[in-house]
Amino acid sequence: MKAFVLERYGKKRALQSTEFPIPELRDDEVLVEVHAAGVNLLDAKIRDGEFKLILPYRLPFVLGHDVAGVVVEVGRRVQQFRPGDEVYARPDDFRIGTFAEFVAVKEASLALRPKGLTMVEAASVPLVGLTAWQALVEKAKLKKGQKVFIQAGSGGVGTFAIQLAKHLGATVATTTSAGNVALVKSLGADVVIDYKTQDFEDVLRDYDVVLNSQDGKTLEKSLRVLKPGGKLISISGPPDPEFSKGVSAPGFVKLVMRLLSSGIRRRAKSRGIGYSFLFMRANGGQLREITRLIEAGAIRPVMDRVFPFEATNEALAYVESGRAKGKVVIKVK
Repeated sequence: MKAFVLERYGKKRALQSTEFPIPELRDDEVLVEVHAAGVNLLDAKIRDGEFKLILPYRLPFVLGHDVAGVVVEVGRRVQQFRPGDEVYARPDDFRIGTFAEFVAVKEASLALRPKGLTMVEAASVPLVGLTAWQALVEKAKLKKGQKVFIQAGSGGVGTFAIQLAKHLGATVATTTSAGNVALVKSLGADVVIDYKTQDFEDVLRDYDVVLNSQDGKTLEKSLRVLKPGGKLISISGPPDPEFSKGVSAPGFVKLVMRLLSSGIRRRAKSRGIGYSFLFMRANGGQLREITRLIEAGAIRPVMDRVFPFEATNEALAYVESGRAKGKVVIKVK
C-alpha cells in the first residue's frame, strides 16, 4: 500500500512516500480502507521525537491518528462490524498509521461514520472530539451552570470543546485572535479574549474548569482564574503521576514525569485546585456518544483545509504553523 512513513525521528523531518506492508489484522481488529485522515499537532510531535520515551515506536512506521473509511476485512472475533461499513476512529497508540491506504483498528475503538458527514468531515472528528469529551465529561464532569475557560478556541480541540461545553450547559470563555472572534462566537463562546491585546488573567475570575493547551507560563496563569475546588486540565503537559502509572515506560522515565509536574501540582493544591494531565486515548464507546451529538445537530465539525494525499507533508507543516481554524484533513480516496 502507499503510505507516508517516518524513517527516523527529526525536527520537521519529511515523511517518506513509499510502499509499505498492509497491517496484519489481529483477531479483535478491523481493516479499514482509508478515505480521509485528520492531521494533528500530535503527529508532528511524535515525528520530532518528543514522545519517544513514553511512546517508543519501532521505526519505520506510518503516522496518522484520525481515520474515516470503509471496512474491508474483520478479525475472527469482531462482531459489531462487517465489510462495507463506513466507519471512523482514532486508532490506539502503537496501532496508528492513517497516513496510508489501509489501517487496522481495534473493534473497541471504532464507530460508524455519523450520518450527514462526508468522509473528510468525519476524519476531522475523532482525536479532537475524544480529547474534548475526556477532558470535559470524564475528567472535569462539567455541569450546567459552571464556567469553563477553553484556550485557543479557533483550533481543532477548541472548536469542538466550545460546542461540547455549551451542549453541557456551561458558560464558555476562550482566547483567539481578532480575526476569529466571529467563528468562536458562532460555536457558542460567551466570553472571547483577543490574546494579542488582552490578558485572560485580567478578565476571568472564579472559573470552575480550565482546559489548558498552551505553554507553561499560560498554565501558571490559569491557576489564578480558577476558584477553590476548580479543575485545571492540561493537554500540553506536564504529565502527572496518574498518567505515568498508565504508560509502559522505564521506572526512571516515570519518575521524571512525576517530577515535571510536581511544581504545578503543589501550587494547585495550595489554592485548593485539582491538576490533571490528559493524553487522550482511543474509545469507540465515547465516539458513539459524539456521533449522537453530531447527528442531533449539537456539534458540527469545523474544517480549515483539505490536502490531497500526496501533500501529506505540506498538511503537517500547515498544522504546525498554528494558523489553522479548526481541522486539517488529508483526502486519501
